[in-house]
Amino acid sequence: MEKVTMADVAKAAGVSKSTVSQYLNNRFEYMGEKTKQKIEEAIETLGYQPNYIARSLKQKRTSMVGIIVANIMHYFSTEVSRAIEDFCNHHDLHAIVCNADDDPEKEKKYIDMLRAKQVDGLIIFPTGQNNQLYESMIKQGYPVVFVDRKVQNLSVFSIVTDNRESTYRAIQQFVAKGHQRIAFAVQPLKVSTRTDRFEGYQQAMKDAGLEINPDYVIESDIPGMKSMLDELFSLEERPTAIFAGNDRVFLELVKCLRDKGLKIGQDIELVVFDNIPFAHVLETPVTFIIQPASEMGTKAAELLLEQINKVDREPEEFIFPSKLV
Repeated sequence: MEKVTMADVAKAAGVSKSTVSQYLNNRFEYMGEKTKQKIEEAIETLGYQPNYIARSLKQKRTSMVGIIVANIMHYFSTEVSRAIEDFCNHHDLHAIVCNADDDPEKEKKYIDMLRAKQVDGLIIFPTGQNNQLYESMIKQGYPVVFVDRKVQNLSVFSIVTDNRESTYRAIQQFVAKGHQRIAFAVQPLKVSTRTDRFEGYQQAMKDAGLEINPDYVIESDIPGMKSMLDELFSLEERPTAIFAGNDRVFLELVKCLRDKGLKIGQDIELVVFDNIPFAHVLETPVTFIIQPASEMGTKAAELLLEQINKVDREPEEFIFPSKLV
């Protein structure tokens, strides 16, 4: 069966090829509803599929953007990606989502692959370990926006939340309730979100005149997290409050507390920094630091589209406040 062409659609609809082209590119300014309907019916009847490769060569744009997520397992990352995809869909862009698994090699592979496919720009949750590659893209003027994590010494559009300040307020809340033995659990301190939250914890403890017990600071990847938490809650003087650095740490913590027979709200008070989809159904009193994921994703997509459309604007960092819930 021969491939259906734009000329075939134009003939079936009784219009010119340029009119069909205008329809496919959503240029309806001088097109009546009857003409639009005839073209739509012809496309459906003939099963016409536009040649996006030919169109992208002509327009010098593919209308595709890449989203490289550091770790898709985080619900916050999923929320942000959904907001970006919604924005793209509304603006006739196609979003390709890739999961880097916090692996800089995998991140580099996806950046190279997406650029080879000539996507119009990238939104990256950076691992922070491909600085030379990031810098190269920025110097070339390639449209890029960083989300969630900062990379030092790079002039790039970035969307983050107030990690340090929100953590500081959460620890202050613990102190105000009389807690002095306050623990902190986090994945390896290799990215800005984790280091900023840890700095907030340190500063709040210092300002409260409280010493940080090294045994109360748990830094581990997820596979090793539970065993370290087991040790923490086996101490003779165990903590009375704990800060969980993100949703995955929270899940490991809940498993540990269950195994130890400890009750949240009775034996231990808990604050979690992350968006948890099932938070509203929990019966135990847990405080969550919620990031405005939808707003952050939408802003990232807006900034990327501005760069794609060659809007002249100096790169800057946008800080969105989180809230304790």
